[in-house]
Amino acid sequence: MASSPSSWGYSRTGLGKEIKGEGLVGLTRGFMYAGAARVMASLWKVDDRATAELMKHFYQGMIKDGLRPAAALRAAQVQMWKQPRWQEPYYWAAFVLQGEWK
Repeated sequence: MASSPSSWGYSRTGLGKEIKGEGLVGLTRGFMYAGAARVMASLWKVDDRATAELMKHFYQGMIKDGLRPAAALRAAQVQMWKQPRWQEPYYWAAFVLQGEWK
């Protein structure tokens, strides 16, 4: 089984505050400094139900199908896109993996 990235449902977790001399500092950077190999973050506020649905597909892809995190995220996004209720990119495209992508 592939190792799990850190993930959370708080909106816009991939964004941070610009600090002179440091660049963009946010929750993602904090997790990376704390030792997380990879972090899944959202780039904009996403509907909670859509996030829960995407995460369900994401973890099923890793646990049941043995996919690596990047492949599991891509598969989850495709599954969301195929469902009429979640077809708009607003619901699934905000999620990105940062750090070790393998």
